[in-house]
Amino acid sequence: MSVLLLVLAVVLGPTPSAAAGGDWWTPVARPAPDVGIGVTGEPFTGTTAAGDVRGFADAHNHLFGNEAFGGRLICGKVFSEAGVADALKDCPEHYPDGSLALFDYITHGGDGKHDPAGWPTFKDWPAYDSMTHQADYYAWVERAWRGGQRVLVNDLVTNGMICSVYPFKDRGCDEMTSIRLQAKMTYDLQAYIDRMYGGTGKGWFRIVTDSAQARAVIEQGKLAVVLGVETSEPFGCKQILDVPQCGKADIDKGLDELYALGVRSMFLCHKFDNALCGVRFDSGGLGTAINVGQFLSTGTFWQTEKCTGPQHDNPIGDAPSKAESDLPAGMTVPAYGSDAQCNKRGLTELGEYAVRGMMQRKMMLEIDHMGVKAVGQALDILESASYPGVISSHSWMDLDWTGRVYALGGFVAQYMHGSEGFVAEAERTKALRDRYGVGYGFGTDFNGIGDHPAPRGADAANKVTYPFRSVDGGSLVDRQTSGERTFDINTDGAAHVGMVPDWIEDIRRVGGQDVVDDLFRGAESYLGTWGATERHQASVNLAAGRPASAGSSEWNPFTSYRPDRAVDGDGTTRWASDWSDDQWWQVDLGATRLVSRVTLDWERAYGRSYRIELSADGTNWSTAWSTTTGDGGLDTARFTATPARYVRVHGLARGTGWGYSLYEVGVHSA
Repeated sequence: MSVLLLVLAVVLGPTPSAAAGGDWWTPVARPAPDVGIGVTGEPFTGTTAAGDVRGFADAHNHLFGNEAFGGRLICGKVFSEAGVADALKDCPEHYPDGSLALFDYITHGGDGKHDPAGWPTFKDWPAYDSMTHQADYYAWVERAWRGGQRVLVNDLVTNGMICSVYPFKDRGCDEMTSIRLQAKMTYDLQAYIDRMYGGTGKGWFRIVTDSAQARAVIEQGKLAVVLGVETSEPFGCKQILDVPQCGKADIDKGLDELYALGVRSMFLCHKFDNALCGVRFDSGGLGTAINVGQFLSTGTFWQTEKCTGPQHDNPIGDAPSKAESDLPAGMTVPAYGSDAQCNKRGLTELGEYAVRGMMQRKMMLEIDHMGVKAVGQALDILESASYPGVISSHSWMDLDWTGRVYALGGFVAQYMHGSEGFVAEAERTKALRDRYGVGYGFGTDFNGIGDHPAPRGADAANKVTYPFRSVDGGSLVDRQTSGERTFDINTDGAAHVGMVPDWIEDIRRVGGQDVVDDLFRGAESYLGTWGATERHQASVNLAAGRPASAGSSEWNPFTSYRPDRAVDGDGTTRWASDWSDDQWWQVDLGATRLVSRVTLDWERAYGRSYRIELSADGTNWSTAWSTTTGDGGLDTARFTATPARYVRVHGLARGTGWGYSLYEVGVHSA
């Protein structure tokens, strides 16, 4: 037995590299056989003259999606101690011809048939349009790093309902159990790569838990890996028939656990409405399938309403789906009006609690997958505190929110569309990037439920020619070879994550250098958002507990709506005025202070037209800010810092038939 184990170790274990003891970016030992990298030259290190890091940021990937959904929805592994042949093989039920690749034909139609053989032939996978095969093999990630990527956000992902209805699985469906496993596997991958480079901390794959660590890693020329979470029912916060299945204690416990695992960004809802927020819908046959899953998980289908602003959610998919057969007899997916494209469900009270909990822990909120109603409410909360930790990582945010995200100091990345589509979408927000001086990211979503850039063809205009130089000019990138197959972006598209450098070169060919330059500043901008989030300090509310007065207060025999209720720090009490338009409420700060921001938490009776007025003596007033389009909820008025002792909210026109009613008013210097 000892001899047998020794032989296996020699055959399957890492072997000395041809460049052992040479270049720092070349491992001293690599498993053999293995896939090729196809990149030569030293990875860039250091910073620019301005002290900025360089490199691309993949803000949305799922390295260990194969461990999610019961472990058999996505076939193949990111790495295996037994080598590439074990890592890159299909699920057993896909043999002999893919007939039982059920998720393929549920999401794409057709029969799902394919050649299941992975290593070494890779005849039919990985492929740009396959959702069920490993696309994040570690050496493919290595190629992306060698081609200039310096940030990778690994979103730990799963969906308990998809897991439960999918017939093939080798583990349970509890979402948090899967999240814990994927976090562990990420650390295991780091150790696996470290061993190739001679020991702990020596590899290029570095998990980071703060922006300073990330900056140091990138300055060394390595890949900073950030943990995020994208799951449908975090902390068990599902809802059944609109009844939440979690409480505030569950949210606090869950956030604390995730933070301890190293998670620094997360989604609060994904695919299904939950106890925290309503989602942005999916379209096509996939949308139908997910709406079925929503019903099976929650007892309710998606519900829509007319949008109140220019933003809207995706049209709900109405194409037939085989998933409909899972519905109870006689039950059908409802039809939806074309004039009602917004999710009726917004950010719930528990969702608001979770947002504030993330802010307390200096975590970054992912707003993609939230319906626009929920996004608007979340941005209101972040703006009220000037909190920069907001990210849109893969084009699931309505682009009309982009300005608000950048104004907060947030980060935006686009889904990994084909080069022509990517360039067109990037152009739509170019002026905002220039205005705020920020870079751009991309979200590959590999090992997620989505297609990737299709091949433009061997005869396409401005096609990629091999080899080509990396964006920094220091590396030469040739075609990537895996076993017996060589991948070419022109004819294979973005079949796996190793094609990221090729895809960026395709973007350069199609759209020019400017968009690539913006992408090359992506790592710095991502770290800028993260660092500002870590440094954020809640400002002092100058109005808290101060004397308040009003032109009127609504009388009620059972409770008081007196003016000081709006500055008592209790979000359940409120000031309410008489039921007429011209009303005012004001607070005495006790001394002249520099005032630049006022936050208003409206009850249902809100101001449609109102002014923020300032005074040094309580007699002479000037208008600092005004609106005629108030919509209630949480409003933030920002204006040039002005000395004032008294701050007044002057209502001019009501938004309802009642008066004006404020839960809390905040007055801030910055």
